[in-house]
Amino acid sequence: MEAVIFCASEPVTPEEIRLGLSDNFQTELSQELIDSVISDLVTKFESDDSSFELMESGGGYQFLSKPAFQSSVSAMWKQKIKKRLSTSALETLSIIAYKQPVTKPEIEKIRGVNCDYAVQKLLEKELIVMAGKSELPGRPVLYATSRRFMDYFGINNLSQLPDLKEMNPEENVIGETSEE
Repeated sequence: MEAVIFCASEPVTPEEIRLGLSDNFQTELSQELIDSVISDLVTKFESDDSSFELMESGGGYQFLSKPAFQSSVSAMWKQKIKKRLSTSALETLSIIAYKQPVTKPEIEKIRGVNCDYAVQKLLEKELIVMAGKSELPGRPVLYATSRRFMDYFGINNLSQLPDLKEMNPEENVIGETSEE
């Protein structure tokens, strides 16, 4: 139950817990057992040893950080927000990931727009690295993804990127298409 509540992004009701665990373990759990375990969890996380507490909210239960840790948690969230990537940075990063090593002119040819700012931001966030110089005239810089790129997207190597042919263009369409 602790893991189910911990992983939920919003409060989980005792009924949702009962149904989820009953389905998963093919057994019926009594409401009394669920209430007892929740009570034990509330007590467990009330101790000073924990930075979390199990709170009842909106008819369900949710783990929240204790007020004493709010400033630390806020600082981490601010850092996380700074790490979000813009659409143009994501597009540029995708091109680099699939075409690496690649030059800025090659990226711009694919995107159809200047990518100086996106490349600079990706370098600052250490998601890409300069991987040498091309043999093309002017010897433009080659860009490739970094180890931090792997960590950021939770992959161990580039072979774990989805194949381009696996991507379904219909999944990326916003709005409805008319069939005439």
